[in-house]
Amino acid sequence: MLRSMILAAARSSRLERMAATAPVAKGVVNRYVPGRATDDALRATRELVDNGLKVSLDYLGEDTLTIAQAESTRDEYLRLLSSLNSQGLTPAAEVSVKLSALGQRIDEDMSLRMAEEICTAAADAGTTVTVDMEDHTVTDQTLDAVAKLREKFAGTGAVLQAYLRRTEADCKEFAVKGSRVRLCKGAYAEPESVAFQRKLDIDRSYVRCVNSLMRGEGYPMLATHDPRLVEIGIDRAKWYDRGPHSFEFQMLYGIRTEEQKRLVEAGYQVRVYVPYGDQWYGYLMRRLAERPANLTFFLRSLRGNK
Repeated sequence: MLRSMILAAARSSRLERMAATAPVAKGVVNRYVPGRATDDALRATRELVDNGLKVSLDYLGEDTLTIAQAESTRDEYLRLLSSLNSQGLTPAAEVSVKLSALGQRIDEDMSLRMAEEICTAAADAGTTVTVDMEDHTVTDQTLDAVAKLREKFAGTGAVLQAYLRRTEADCKEFAVKGSRVRLCKGAYAEPESVAFQRKLDIDRSYVRCVNSLMRGEGYPMLATHDPRLVEIGIDRAKWYDRGPHSFEFQMLYGIRTEEQKRLVEAGYQVRVYVPYGDQWYGYLMRRLAERPANLTFFLRSLRGNK
């Protein structure tokens, strides 16, 4: 129920305006989003990389309605990758791209061409691209696009969401040699016909998917902040005789930072998902939906309490 309410709030323009104008909101947003400009993203990336962490950068924006908006998003990624390269931040830093931000809902072929341009720039910079997953209505199109991108750019990452009933089968299909797969729980409001609704069922699906990925020959990227699932990931890696460099954990910017450091110190690879840009509100609300415990902190900040 709480998760559904948060996702509904993510679509409220009134609440977005309130969050954007509240004097204390800036501090809250900065905890999860380092800024709006390329320089803000680069600054955060430098700090994380210097602390032994890897990074995946996401230029926020998925409500692209015009070709001009899609082109602007593509151009930002090209600038970002050029800057990452010139500042020596690759290959530790890669980028994450939503096809909807490249106009997937306007022209699917156009979005793929733009994704290819970004992948080319990433390859020139010595790094990779992960194609973010969105709601279930575009799952097939997104995975098809990843397959096409991998024909030229084998390191292109795919994202699978454990709350979808289909995902265990997708994990088995994608757990092949050279395949980079980010496994997350999922943060969109989905019908029961396609997605598990109870936390317990989602967690169980996540573990089954971890088993499939660890058993395969690909490169699992376990996106979770759940301490129990982190330990299960470590256990399954040992069970399938995987070394700490044959997979990685992924966590969000500003969440469980001490755990990120602990895992790095223990010899594991940790990649931090760093979002930036103007469209922070929808992103932030989905993160709260994934982890409702953050809601108390956010609401207190909006009211001016520390």
